[in-house]
Amino acid sequence: MSKTNAGRFFEDYALGEVIRHAVPRTLAEGERALYHALYPARHALHSSDAFAGACGLDGSPLDDLITFHVVFGKTVPDISLNAVANLGYAEGRWLKPVYPGDTLSAESEVIGLKQNSNGTSGLVYVRTTGRDQTGEPVLDYVRWVMVRKGNLEAPAPDTTIPDLAKVVAPEDLVIPDGLSFADYDFTAAGEPHRWGDYAKGEVIDHVDGSTIEEAEHMLATRLWQNTAKVHFDATFREDGKRLIYGGHVISMARALSFNGLANAQMLVAINGGAHANPCFAGDTLRAWTEVLDAAPLTDDIGALRLRLVAVKGPEALAGDLKGEDGRYLPHVLLDLDYWALMPR
Repeated sequence: MSKTNAGRFFEDYALGEVIRHAVPRTLAEGERALYHALYPARHALHSSDAFAGACGLDGSPLDDLITFHVVFGKTVPDISLNAVANLGYAEGRWLKPVYPGDTLSAESEVIGLKQNSNGTSGLVYVRTTGRDQTGEPVLDYVRWVMVRKGNLEAPAPDTTIPDLAKVVAPEDLVIPDGLSFADYDFTAAGEPHRWGDYAKGEVIDHVDGSTIEEAEHMLATRLWQNTAKVHFDATFREDGKRLIYGGHVISMARALSFNGLANAQMLVAINGGAHANPCFAGDTLRAWTEVLDAAPLTDDIGALRLRLVAVKGPEALAGDLKGEDGRYLPHVLLDLDYWALMPR
C-alpha cells in the first residue's frame, strides 16, 4: 500500500463531506516581513504597532491576505492538488484579526458538485473556515475549483450548485473589537482621502505596474504551504509553464491599490472574485479599482465596496473586461469584489 498521497480527484468528493485539513500553522513577525518583501504592501494598520494602537487595537495585525493565504494553503492538499484551475470566490468574511503568535487551522465542507460536459473534470464547491488556537473562526469563504477526474469511467454525481449571495450585506461585516478611526492619523497613513471622498462609479487607476517573477511567486506559494502541482512542476502543463498562484495576483493587486486607496485599511469581505485568465512569470501586472458602493458602519468607520481589477500587458486600464461572447478578454487576470474599512 502506498504511503504517499496523490491527492483527490473529482470523483473522490461527496456532497456534505467535511474535511479537516492537516498541519496547523503558527504565524510570526517573519510572515509580515516576507509578505512586505514580496509585495509593495504599505497600509499603515498592518505596518505599525503605534498606528494600530492609536486605532484601538492591541498592536498591528498581520495583513488580512496573510490570513487568507495561510488558510487557503491548508486546503490545497485536499481540495486543489489536482486542480486545473481555482475559479472563483464568494461569501468571504474576515471575522477576527490575526496577530503574530496565533496558530491557524482550517476545515472545508463540500457544498456543491458538477461534472463538466467533457467528462474529464468537474467543479467542486467548498466552504472553508479558518480558526485560531482558541477555536474561534478568523475567516470563512466559498471557493470553487475545477478538478481532474482520476477514473474517467466513474459516474457523475448529481449536480448541486450552491445558491451564493452576490454581496455580503453591510450588516454582516465584522468590525474588530476596539477598532476606532476617531483619532486617525491621515499623514501617517499616507493619503488624506476619507470614506466620504469616494463616489459610486469612481474609477481609480493605481498607476504602478509590477512584473511577476518566477522565483518570487514560488517563494510566496511555498510560504503559504500551497502544494498545487501547477505552480511548481513545469511538466504538469502541456505548455511547460508554471501557473502563478491566483493569491499572488490578489496580493500584488491589493498592494498596488495603496496608491489611491491608502486608507482602505482592512479587508472585511470578499463578495465575489474570478481568476479570469492565467498569469505567468514575465507578465506585468497593473490594477485599477471601481467604487461599487459605500456603507456607514459607525460614527468613524465606513465600508467601501470595491471592484479590484488586475490586467497584464499594455492594454488600457478601466476598459471592457469581457468580449461579446461574455468571456473575459485575454489581458484580464483578476476581477475581485470586496469590502474594506475606511475612516469616515
